[in-house]
Amino acid sequence: MIWKGPMRRVVGGETVVGVWCHVWVTHHSSPRPFVEDLFVFADGHIECGGGMDLDGLRRRLADGRVRLRDPDLPAPSGPPERPRWSARYPEPLTDDGFVAEILDEVERLNGRPTSSDRCWDAIRRWQDDPTEANRRLVRDAYLAIPGHNRVYVLGDMDRQDIPLRQLATDPGEPVCGDGPIADEALYLQVKEYFDAGSRSEDAFRAKIALRHADDAAPTPAIVLHERGNVSGDVLDDAVLRNEFPSPITYRGQTYRTVLHAYWAQAVAAPTDHDRIRDTASVRDAQELGGSCPLRPDWSVRRVAVMTEILRAKFTQHPPMAEILLATGDAVLIYTGYSESPFWTDRGPREGRNWMGRLLELVRSELAAQPSS
Repeated sequence: MIWKGPMRRVVGGETVVGVWCHVWVTHHSSPRPFVEDLFVFADGHIECGGGMDLDGLRRRLADGRVRLRDPDLPAPSGPPERPRWSARYPEPLTDDGFVAEILDEVERLNGRPTSSDRCWDAIRRWQDDPTEANRRLVRDAYLAIPGHNRVYVLGDMDRQDIPLRQLATDPGEPVCGDGPIADEALYLQVKEYFDAGSRSEDAFRAKIALRHADDAAPTPAIVLHERGNVSGDVLDDAVLRNEFPSPITYRGQTYRTVLHAYWAQAVAAPTDHDRIRDTASVRDAQELGGSCPLRPDWSVRRVAVMTEILRAKFTQHPPMAEILLATGDAVLIYTGYSESPFWTDRGPREGRNWMGRLLELVRSELAAQPSS
């Protein structure tokens, strides 16, 4: 099935992530099948015209209330006549296979290994110790993958799962019933296939490590929260906020804060600029600026102007620059609701955190100066 997402529901104040796919359902009020969304959540809850668990879904599949294909269309034709062991098509989707796929989706949503992940773990264990016992573990893990997904587990466009089918076949048996007889020589070929893949992956990772050598070890992010009644008497992370009182000279004018300078540049009329510059508080500057006509090109100029204002602030106030430099290479997350989501971070669904990015840019410029 093709799963889409993520989507979410809230249970007891907790957000539960989920995915969804299309199925066909019948209802007592509409006996003709129609397409419906089937939602699967990380806690195992399923929604499709009502809530249910896996047993409830099995019952609906069994009695035809939920179907996996349009019953009005002709049944799909059978696979082409060719040896099964080298086939490039999966097994048909069945009700049991669909339920097994849902179990995999629940595992994935919870960050746990899926049946394919467990199969790969078994393959690597067999690579390290190619005993018959470990080969049987690979066989069992492969057969635990839903049948309709047992075609591209290896991610190999050319051979697909043929090496895995060969390894999953017991000694003396034909691969998939119509292929070559499995023996030690065949298993050695399969091992060389997996070993060659591992060598290729190791070489690729080594190459990427060289290309990404300038990436330092990750540093915990620093969150710059909005504060009320900020005093300029104590110098801490609050100095990185735009509302912090720090007189700034920019383009020949002096402003009480970054936000005074920013909104004064945003407006179209010089008289409005002066009124904003002279307001007593940050909130007055923001609200007055927002009520005045803005420059028609402000949306494309504002990032450049804000960058220049921040450069002015931290070059004119060395103690504040030292606090910014002390954040190292940490990601700066600039939160708050007084400034627009363009500038702030508001979680995964809103906010672009441009202020955090620009502070990181200015920090990098300060660090690159010889005096630093």
